Amino acid sequence: MDGKHFANLDEFYPYYLSQHANRLCRRMHFIGSSSALASVVQFADSGNPWWLLFALVSGYGCAWIGHYLFEKNRPATFGHPFLSFVSDWKMYWQMLTGKLTW
Repeated sequence: MDGKHFANLDEFYPYYLSQHANRLCRRMHFIGSSSALASVVQFADSGNPWWLLFALVSGYGCAWIGHYLFEKNRPATFGHPFLSFVSDWKMYWQMLTGKLTW
């Protein structure tokens, strides 16, 4: 854990973005989040719970690969799981809408 304390998402999000400065890391997050969304849709269509497992593995797997290979840091989710989860989707939306480069 990084030992930092954040009172809310507004305090945490700038830190979160600082941990995703590498564009390839952000791209891995985008790919992983997109794959996770597609897997949840597949689950809703098929009812097969394996799709939920695949959503977790692909989402976090891609993100963590991005951190270890490109960003060279430890994923923020290890120290701040909830804030990181919410921030990842905020970052995803900002990349999707062009407010953040990916």
